[in-house]
Amino acid sequence: MGSAAFLRNCWYVAAWEHEVGPAQLFQRTILGQSLLLFRTSSGNVVALDNKCCHRHAPLSLGRREGDCVRCMYHGLKFGPDGKCVEIPGQTAIPSTVRVKTFPVAERKRWIWVWLGDPAKADPDAIPDMFSLEHPQWRMKPGYMHYKANHLLISDNILDFSHLSYVHEKTLGGSTAIADTRPKTERLERGVRLTREIRNAAPAPNHVKLGAPEGPVDRWWIYDYVLPGLLLLDSGVKASNPENRSGHTLHFHSCQAITPETERTTHYFFMQAHGFSLEDSSITDSLYNGVVAAFDEDQRIVEAQQQLIDSTPASEMMGLIADTALAHFRNLYQRALQQEQTESS
Repeated sequence: MGSAAFLRNCWYVAAWEHEVGPAQLFQRTILGQSLLLFRTSSGNVVALDNKCCHRHAPLSLGRREGDCVRCMYHGLKFGPDGKCVEIPGQTAIPSTVRVKTFPVAERKRWIWVWLGDPAKADPDAIPDMFSLEHPQWRMKPGYMHYKANHLLISDNILDFSHLSYVHEKTLGGSTAIADTRPKTERLERGVRLTREIRNAAPAPNHVKLGAPEGPVDRWWIYDYVLPGLLLLDSGVKASNPENRSGHTLHFHSCQAITPETERTTHYFFMQAHGFSLEDSSITDSLYNGVVAAFDEDQRIVEAQQQLIDSTPASEMMGLIADTALAHFRNLYQRALQQEQTESS
């Protein structure tokens, strides 16, 4: 899958808000495009092509001068609109001396960028990732860098049966997860999954957070939509209502899969808790537990990618559990074909 196979008329998460400081030049590659992100004096985030149009030196190695960036190779200075405003030793500045700009939107602690047709960049199309910034939820921001294709990570998210095995000692705790088929609903731009299990062993991570040690009921209800965005409601409670040894734990997670290249991916995530909001140790424990579990995901998915790349090409064998991921992949390919048809 080459760079031409990326959806471009979509909003992608480019960074957490704290990654782009007030005086910083921040570089990140998305869909194979090296971007320079920085904030103007008003606090707005700008996204420029990181490649100086003169000799293609990276502007991220340049210097901030007010709301402008000076390339520190030959000194060209560019404004936040991408236009060159100064060329050392040259008075006339042709209008063609400029770098490309990209639409940016900042919503609830995530910085989003649009790499497709700017005329189609509607910020209202960004899903409401409400728990990123909400008084009834508390969380810590997370980021991982995968050496794997973005669709392999989407596959992982769309089939939670892997919790029973990949996360046996962290987020899993029961083979009942894999044994229970989820309800799958098709959405216009994605899929909704509902999986519930009853009278099962609790996840080790949840016991640490105060979940009952006896049989529990658990649920996962989530939407996964193009280009790779997850909104997950999940929780655990005692199966026996007479069991007062633990209380209901309610979580909400926002995750974003942003392709860097054909074989590398940015993974933005958080897991918020809707209980014990005044206890920062719960936030820290939840974050550490999720990171440990996501490290397990990363190990298996990167090993999968390495094996795919190092062995003869072959088709993956489909199972009933693949219903959601197969639908999402088909939806992705249809959207991609439509986008390519419209641009040809």
